[in-house]
Amino acid sequence: MSMSLSGPAQPAPQRKRSFARIITNLWLLAALVAMTLAISQQRPQLLDPGNIATVLRSFSIMVIMVLGLTWVIASGKIDVSFMQVAALANMTCAALLQQGWGWGAAIAAAIALGLVVGLVNGGLVARMKLPPLIVTIATAGMCASAAAALGKGTVIRIADPGPLRGLLETTLFGAVPVIVLPVLGLCLLAWYAQERLAMGRYIYAMAQNEAAVVAVGVPVGRIVVLLFALSGASAALAGVLLAANLSSGQPTIGGAYLINGLTVVLLGGMMVHVGKPNILGSVTATLFLGVLFSGAALLGLPDYQRQIIQGALLLTGLAVATGAARMHAHRRKGN
Repeated sequence: MSMSLSGPAQPAPQRKRSFARIITNLWLLAALVAMTLAISQQRPQLLDPGNIATVLRSFSIMVIMVLGLTWVIASGKIDVSFMQVAALANMTCAALLQQGWGWGAAIAAAIALGLVVGLVNGGLVARMKLPPLIVTIATAGMCASAAAALGKGTVIRIADPGPLRGLLETTLFGAVPVIVLPVLGLCLLAWYAQERLAMGRYIYAMAQNEAAVVAVGVPVGRIVVLLFALSGASAALAGVLLAANLSSGQPTIGGAYLINGLTVVLLGGMMVHVGKPNILGSVTATLFLGVLFSGAALLGLPDYQRQIIQGALLLTGLAVATGAARMHAHRRKGN
């Protein structure tokens, strides 16, 4: 009698489920690799060290900006003020530097301001039960106006880009900006919190049935305030990085990030946990979008075509997230 040394074979249905799970988890990463190879065949400049550094620099700033937003949307809420919080922090940092403040104090003040905006958003949503979309539209408008007022509608130049410029400009192996390392470390901590700690389970559960989470004694109100505060702080940090990267404060810089931020969070929600925004998905989607835009520019695609592609990605992510939520609600009713 012959014996198998490889152990019992997996049943066919189980193998199919395992394969389907791998496809679900990694499809966006596979699409990123395929797209990179396809574009680089036509435009080898895509893989030039200088271009890679530019893509990764933008990737790092965008990832920081959407870290908190990912958790807010994963909880079933929305925050459309993040980009204007970044603009306000960007202008605040530049204005304080212009007045003679040091970089450390200017950074701390800008991030504290973003934290305050987030706490206001969270308090109005959690304590007063106001719709998060309306609340964050209002605070976004206020932040945009305040950013414009700081510079009287004009750009504030920064003479000394400070220590952050070194993180953004210095590269490892000639292609990887140093800033990528702390950003990935922060993403790892955020991933661990969302996927391995109780708070992450609460965030996912809130999106599915917030009333049930409240009923079991979870302090949902405090979690909501915390999530919006983190969204404000992370957006403000991105604004500070933009100030160092551009050597200026620019009051209108936030507008370009609204669609980008929502796209990467919703597109990232189509992998790992389908219909549930998650850190790994947002990181992958941010890099996907960065390579897509860089490749489109190298291929000579006009802006309107890139905007059409981005809009299609945003609608796809939104449709998948909505469909997943409806399927979950249907299963819950069936039980």
